[in-house]
Amino acid sequence: MAGSGGTKAVIAALIANLTIAVFKFVAFILTASSSMLAEAIHSVADSGNQVLLLVGGKKAKRRASPQHPFGYGRERYIYSFLVAIVLFSVGGLFALYEAYQKLQHPHPIEGFWWWVPLAVLVGAIVAESFSFRTAIVESNRVRGDKSWAEFVRKAKSPELPVILLEDLGALLGLTFALFGVSLTLITGNSVWDAVGTAMIGVLLVIIAIVLAMETKSLLLGESATKEDVQKIEQALRGPSGTEIIHLKTLHLGPEELLVAAKIAISHSNSGEDVAGEIDSAEQRIREAVPIARVIYLEPDIYSTKAAASDETR
Repeated sequence: MAGSGGTKAVIAALIANLTIAVFKFVAFILTASSSMLAEAIHSVADSGNQVLLLVGGKKAKRRASPQHPFGYGRERYIYSFLVAIVLFSVGGLFALYEAYQKLQHPHPIEGFWWWVPLAVLVGAIVAESFSFRTAIVESNRVRGDKSWAEFVRKAKSPELPVILLEDLGALLGLTFALFGVSLTLITGNSVWDAVGTAMIGVLLVIIAIVLAMETKSLLLGESATKEDVQKIEQALRGPSGTEIIHLKTLHLGPEELLVAAKIAISHSNSGEDVAGEIDSAEQRIREAVPIARVIYLEPDIYSTKAAASDETR
């Protein structure tokens, strides 16, 4: 799961969200604040999402079977897509529904416990900040020189981008809840509580849509990164400068890559020479790109017309 970094970030987020959810529910029970209820459900949804990521990571480790000869690496993509669905439905739509209900049946935050939501929200912001920091540190280990937007958009391992967006959404959601609760306490008008709740709902829906779009691309099947493709091409050409007729790559999982290529051979090459060159090329590819687990190399006689035809397939 992106090494141990993805697992570490997921576990840190799970512990933080479970703890925060309990305090948010207590604050809601004491004050009947819709913002607190929306945030409590948000934390429950996030906790469920982290469990889904851990389950997906475990299932992806199963060995290949006759029915699934390329293994189960894409389980991680499937469970990440489920995360987007949970965030959209349980988190976003529920918050929007709760905001609507609060507008229809307004009631201010009253009584001795008025300070509880503020204390819970401030404490939750501190806890989420630590979780967010863990996700940033672990992401920086694999992000390289990519921008944050590029990292989220192009990462092949879904766990870290999911946790990054969830934690960012959690911090913004807490800020919106603090905004709504504070103005409700100051003005005595519960409309502000409903506004804060609606802001949380819209935020979660947007994040869920972004996650769904990015995970959909992974489920459909993405090629290797440009850097890995260049390494594979160099490995295929090798010391003899073998001509590449065409090359295609496909991620079977975050750390599992399929490589299929047609390479040119000489008319004078014997069957033994061809087999030896293919074995050598496979070894060079695996050394250059260790995640290249499945490699298919097809020898052929090079022609410009055939190469152009293969590229369009």
